[in-house]
Amino acid sequence: MNTKHRGTGCPGCPLSRRRFLTTAASAGALGVLAPAGLFQACSKTEKLRIRIVYALHAVVQPGPDWPNVGFDFRPVMDRTAAALRRAFPGWEFLTSMAKGEEEARKILAGDAAAPPDGYVVVQLNCWNRVVQTVAASGRPTLYVDFQYGGSGGFLVYTAEFLRQNAPNLGFVASSRPEDLAAACRAFAEVKRSGRPAEFAGLVAAARRAATPGPGDPAVASDAVAFLAAGDCLKKMKESRILAVGGGWPGIAPAVKEGLGIDVVNVPFAKVNEAWAAADKDEARAVADRWAATAAKVEGVTPETLLTSAAMYLGQKAVLKEHGANAITINCLGGFYGGHIHAYPCLGFHELLNEGLVGACECDVRSTATMVALTTLTNGRPGYISDPVIDTSRREIIYAHCVASNRPFGPGGPANPFEILTHSEDRQGASVRSILPAGYMTTTVEASPERRLFLFHQARTVGNSPDDRACRTKLAAEPVGDIEKLFAEWDQWGWHRVTVYGDLRKPVFELAGALGWKVLEEA
Repeated sequence: MNTKHRGTGCPGCPLSRRRFLTTAASAGALGVLAPAGLFQACSKTEKLRIRIVYALHAVVQPGPDWPNVGFDFRPVMDRTAAALRRAFPGWEFLTSMAKGEEEARKILAGDAAAPPDGYVVVQLNCWNRVVQTVAASGRPTLYVDFQYGGSGGFLVYTAEFLRQNAPNLGFVASSRPEDLAAACRAFAEVKRSGRPAEFAGLVAAARRAATPGPGDPAVASDAVAFLAAGDCLKKMKESRILAVGGGWPGIAPAVKEGLGIDVVNVPFAKVNEAWAAADKDEARAVADRWAATAAKVEGVTPETLLTSAAMYLGQKAVLKEHGANAITINCLGGFYGGHIHAYPCLGFHELLNEGLVGACECDVRSTATMVALTTLTNGRPGYISDPVIDTSRREIIYAHCVASNRPFGPGGPANPFEILTHSEDRQGASVRSILPAGYMTTTVEASPERRLFLFHQARTVGNSPDDRACRTKLAAEPVGDIEKLFAEWDQWGWHRVTVYGDLRKPVFELAGALGWKVLEEA
């Protein structure tokens, strides 16, 4: 078909849809924002009705979850709607809230008589299943992450949509309001064309156009003393993970068979008894050392520091009893269920600094990954995290409430750290580690049941001080294609394990020695 003189149907906008997509993709490669202006010109004569649907538990968050208990979403919702009304003064924006599928179905039923031209679904809390129902309507649907609030569900659900190749679903993962507005201009384009199946491609073009190009690839010198793959495998077979309070069903045998690492289930009571029996004077000395060396202690009482120190000593005692070098605890279930009486975060922090492994949420897969990487690097700690992606900065932010402050190993330099409450519930004590910028990191997840390593690398650029969600937030620029980073979360879950250093060669060699494959997610 000859499209040389075929416009988009918008007066004053001479580009065909094909040229629009080509221009947008080219601009994205150059890191410029030209397509936003193009979209703006195209939207001037259109009047659309768009419904914004906020996916969340409640207007004021009633319990612990990202971003945190008591969080008031009203300013966030008001800012979002106001930004879109300013960007599109001729459009009509309707707003709704939904906790899950049932409320989403009611919204669609209410719209049946006069459907809007599209939906914007904003994921404010992580796991509310709203966008699935809305997108199934077939209407153009723009899916938006409220970063450090809905990011877990956003990443997992977006990966599901990408796997389904959903043509009417576009997504925005940006901290910049202009990027949301640029994506919304795709609503006008598909209304003119009458082809909602173009929506995902138009939004993707706008997202790529607004994503900056790669930054300076230079990284600080960082020589890592790796074990040879064969030696690493032998040492891993001497390792043992204690899984406290229930873990991932069925994965322990695969960890033993695939990596040679023992996994022993331990009840909460065993750890709680060791916590209660910890020497009080020794615990006080640990607590005093933490208070003296932390750059800041905020919201955490001396009594809480003392109970956290006793929990660390309790973990050490249980590790010694079982001849283990790694422990992972169902911390939230244990604490909220009254099975343990102190968060293990500071204890994990201390274990990691010593070359041992302390891992969150009884995630045995990530704990086994940490054991493998710590063994491979002669003691460098793995950092387990819930990542967030921000395309406006070309960053992935690794977020969790605990991390080592000796990322180069027990004998390496220490970086500053702060002691704060656990973020989601504002209780207990956790760690914000201010990790060093300008270094190459390697992020891995091991899947022994699939005989596969998931792998990407990123250059650290800083630490986010945002008060929402987990305390430690290491920001890094991915090496490779940031768009690819959206694709695997539904298959692997939210957690990733990050280690300082360029581990590409040794990880691939370890995979070869195991007979595994490596899947590069960026």
